[in-house]
Amino acid sequence: MDTVIITGSAGLVGGEAVGFFANKGFRVIGIDNNMREYCFGKEGSTKWNRKRLAGEHRGYVHFNCDIRSERSVEKIFKKFSSDIKLVIHTAAQPSHDWAAREPITDFTINANGTLVLLEKTRQYCPKAVFIFVSTNKVYGDTPNSLPHVELEKRWELDKSHPYYEFGIDENMSIDRSTHSLFGVSKASADLLVQEYGRYFGMRTGCFRGGCLTGPTHSGAQLHGFLSYLVKCAVSGTEYNVIGYKGKQVRDNIHSYDLVNAFYTFYKDPRCGEVYNMGGGRKNNCSVLEAIGMCEKLTGEKMKWSYREKNRVGDHIWWISDTRKFKAHYPEWDYKYSLEDIFNEIYKFEVKRLIGK
Repeated sequence: MDTVIITGSAGLVGGEAVGFFANKGFRVIGIDNNMREYCFGKEGSTKWNRKRLAGEHRGYVHFNCDIRSERSVEKIFKKFSSDIKLVIHTAAQPSHDWAAREPITDFTINANGTLVLLEKTRQYCPKAVFIFVSTNKVYGDTPNSLPHVELEKRWELDKSHPYYEFGIDENMSIDRSTHSLFGVSKASADLLVQEYGRYFGMRTGCFRGGCLTGPTHSGAQLHGFLSYLVKCAVSGTEYNVIGYKGKQVRDNIHSYDLVNAFYTFYKDPRCGEVYNMGGGRKNNCSVLEAIGMCEKLTGEKMKWSYREKNRVGDHIWWISDTRKFKAHYPEWDYKYSLEDIFNEIYKFEVKRLIGK
């Protein structure tokens, strides 16, 4: 039976992938040890999502495994080796700020864990497609050197710049910039995935995400921008805006659209390819604009405070140019608009709050 291994399977993108590929008839093997709760506390726990997935997909097989453990990961790959057609690696330590607290933990999860998975794929199922959820933070703060224009509620790019119309493409350098330790560990993993594709001829793809979002995100203060923002709006919790006057811009892609891109790549894979993948010019907003959208949904003013000092290596303006992926796979397109994303997260959070 065609099998997919999904790391971080109880998280936002991993959980979306579980449902997507289970519905496609794959046997789904999930790997997730709820490290997110260790990083972000109870509000970041993914236990609830793991329980939901197990209830909705009877064939789902879950392993409470740490991807840094070569021995544990090897047992899983060895057991299913003849059937593994796809590996989707979403597991990560995803926070700028948290990485500085425990740099070794951050690096071993993001870099060493990725190396373990690549090597076990090479040893046990070298023909399998390997998809890695990377990040735009591999570019460090280089995007901040672009010519920005301050508007009332957002920063924008000067209209004369080539990136203005479609966003930032994959040709931007990842060198000579401040990444944050998180950005460095993810860049290391990104390069490993590329190298296993180029050196060993494995079918690997790096998807450098913008703001990945959706209703099943266990949003926390340190990670999960839209999910946590909406959660605060619904619960009445104060939201802390960090730096850039709250005018920093993020493009947002629904987890379904991202996973659908994975499936599209899987059907016609390439070796060591890299794609910027986010909401693009279609789906983007500043923090202030996002707060306004939350207030429109709730009908109430949001409680929020402001901290002037921005996060190290954080972006002032990021919009992904997704034209490279669309050129390679013209059949792929977005299903969810920015408004759809907000509405879905809002309804989900209202339901969860009432449920309590």
